[in-house]
Amino acid sequence: MSQGDERGYGDNEPRGHTDDAYSTIGGTRQTRTRLPGGADDGDGYGRRPARSSRSLIMVVGVVVLLIAAIAFANQGGGGTPGTGSEKKPDAAGAGSTAATGTEPVQGKNGTIASGFAHDEQGAQSAAANYAVALGSAEMFDKTKRDGILNAVIAPASIDKFRTTLDEAYSTDFFRNLGLNDDGTAPAGFTFISRTVPIGTKTTESSTDQATVEVWCSGLIGLAGEGSTKPVTDGWFTITMELEWLDGDWKAITHSQKDGPAPVGGDNRASSADEIAGAVNGFGGFTYAR
Repeated sequence: MSQGDERGYGDNEPRGHTDDAYSTIGGTRQTRTRLPGGADDGDGYGRRPARSSRSLIMVVGVVVLLIAAIAFANQGGGGTPGTGSEKKPDAAGAGSTAATGTEPVQGKNGTIASGFAHDEQGAQSAAANYAVALGSAEMFDKTKRDGILNAVIAPASIDKFRTTLDEAYSTDFFRNLGLNDDGTAPAGFTFISRTVPIGTKTTESSTDQATVEVWCSGLIGLAGEGSTKPVTDGWFTITMELEWLDGDWKAITHSQKDGPAPVGGDNRASSADEIAGAVNGFGGFTYAR
């Protein structure tokens, strides 16, 4: 686990990574707790009684009704994507992250979603997508990093972000992560840096500005036989201030704090090959709803 001061962009600008490999942009911190195991209760599964034909008919009936309800809901999903004309979700509670029926954005700015709705939901979706991009392995490549910043950061803030990040993604930082001096993975290894939003909420909102918190899990490390920097997970919350500019939401500040972190499970740690295969085989999501 990595301990230290809070990383992020305090004072409205990003900070470096040289002393903490597990920061939000290009990395995640870990917080892990394990509770004592309980008594063994066997396989934990009792034998299920055989289903009667009546029970089977009821189950089939429920499935048919569910399919019909989904089809009906899809037929009624009017509205134009990205217009923001639909009803806003409630600002508080789990419902703020639940599906609302608003159609997802259709646009792309490179590989990053764009054209978010000009409302609270659109700001949340933008923040979630931007958290994914800013925490990706692509940030370790100078050319790709510049492209990401151009896509998600407000023009007035890009130079400050770029200067700070160019200093942060240094040779020493790469070496601390087990990477080559140019930020690439050594031969035979796969570098993994992925941020996964769990939920979002808006803490402040006006017509053209919003502050959004994104609760995330993340992975970072080198997958490969004999890796001294194995892939680990972490939990953190990203806060972004967003501004509506030229028909889309753009980030003007970015900061991070640790947690909330759940109790660690008792899952068997997968092999390096399994982790590398999973990351290469499972693509990330576009968080637009």
